[in-house]
Amino acid sequence: MNSESTLLTESNSSPETNSDANVDARLNTLRETVLQLLDEVESLAISRPVDIKRGARFSDEVRQFEVTLIRTALGRTSGSQIRAAKLLGLKPTTLNAKIKRYNIAPTYQPQV
Repeated sequence: MNSESTLLTESNSSPETNSDANVDARLNTLRETVLQLLDEVESLAISRPVDIKRGARFSDEVRQFEVTLIRTALGRTSGSQIRAAKLLGLKPTTLNAKIKRYNIAPTYQPQV
């Protein structure tokens, strides 16, 4: 096969390959968008309004907020405290101390 026929063969297969690549890229973009929307919906469901009329203790609200954030981060990282700490912008030791202080149990099932 000479170089001219090789170029013709390559140029004939490129549009299909590019088309497949474009479809894959669009599907990945769509998948990422859907996951972001699901995250937003999930965060709306987690947050609840504070009823100031009944009284609210600031420390209790902060505790609940931190527990929710930590559980969400651990869930997104499959229970990895190091990755969850990076996600939250904390040192791993700080995250571990908060997990112990708030008695947060792991919510993932380890692979057996």
